[in-house]
Amino acid sequence: MVKAIRIERTGGPEVMQWVDVEVGAPGPGEVRLKQHAAGLNYIDVYFRTGHYPMPLPAGLGMEAAGVVTEVGAGVTRFKTGDRVAYVARPPGAYAEERVLPADALVALPDAISFDDAASAMLQGLTAQYLLRRTFRVEPGQTILIHAAAGGVGLFVCQWAKALGATVIGTVGSDEKAELAKAHGCDYPIVYTRENFTERVKEITKGAGVPVVYDSIGKDTYKGSLDCLAPLGYFVSFGSASGALPPIEAAEFANRGSLFFTRPTLFSYMGKREWLDAMATELFDVIASGKVKTNVRQRYALADVAQAHRALESRQTTGSTVLIP
Repeated sequence: MVKAIRIERTGGPEVMQWVDVEVGAPGPGEVRLKQHAAGLNYIDVYFRTGHYPMPLPAGLGMEAAGVVTEVGAGVTRFKTGDRVAYVARPPGAYAEERVLPADALVALPDAISFDDAASAMLQGLTAQYLLRRTFRVEPGQTILIHAAAGGVGLFVCQWAKALGATVIGTVGSDEKAELAKAHGCDYPIVYTRENFTERVKEITKGAGVPVVYDSIGKDTYKGSLDCLAPLGYFVSFGSASGALPPIEAAEFANRGSLFFTRPTLFSYMGKREWLDAMATELFDVIASGKVKTNVRQRYALADVAQAHRALESRQTTGSTVLIP
C-alpha cells in the first residue's frame, strides 16, 4: 500500500484525506511511477470544490515528476529507471506512486530537477501554448498578463521578455509587483489601487495591446476588452474570480473586431507530436536560463490542505510543489 490524497465529497480543503491506496501493476501501454514531486495549481481547487465536476471518490493533482519503476506490455518509449514528468487527466498526481498511460509522459532531461518539472508541466506548458500558439508573440509587441506574479504569470513574463516583448502585468500588492518586475514584467500594475485599463492606455499611448492573457475571469473581463487594440485577442484561460458573464458578440464587434478564445492545455497537447514539441521547447528555455521555474513554496503532500488554503487566499507567489 502507498499513500495518496483522496476526496469523497467536494468542499473546502478539509475534504482532502491522506489515505492508503492500492497501486497495481501497469497494464498494456502503462507505466508505474514513484513520484518525487507534484505540482499545485488552481485547477486542483476547481476539482476539489466541484467547480469542475468529476466522479467521486477521486484523486486530485494534475502534474508530477518521478521515476519509472515498472512498464507494462507494449511500452517501448520508456524503461525502468527513466526520469519522466507529466500533466494528465484524470486528476491523481497527489500520490506517492501512480500508474499512468505511457503516452501521457515526457522524458525529463537530467538538467531539469523533479521539483522544477513538477512545477512547470502545467504552468510552463500553458505559457508555451499561450505565447507560441494561441497568440504568437513577436519582438516589439506589448502584451498584458493578469496575475503576473502567479505561477503561469511568472512563466509568461520571463518568456515574453525573452521573445523581445514589452510586458504589462497586474498584481495584487507591491511585493508581488517587485517579484513580477524581477521576472521580466516591465510595467507591473497594482490593481488594488490602480485602474489597470487606464494604466494600459497610458503605457501604450492609447493604442492598446494586441493580446490580453486573462486567468482571473469575471472581475477583469470588461476591463480586459477595453485594453485591446482593434483586432486584438482576448485569451481567457481561467476564472479565479468567477465565471465570465454571457458573451455578447456585439462587445467584440464594437471594440474593433476583437477575437475571443477559451483555450485549454489538453487541446493543445492533444497529439503526441504536439506534446513532445511543447515539452522540448519548455525544457530548452528552462535549461537555457531564460525562464526560471520559481518554486517558492514547498509542502509535504500530507499537508496539502495548508497549501490549498495559502493558494486560495492568494498568499502564494510563483509555483508550489508537494513532496510525497
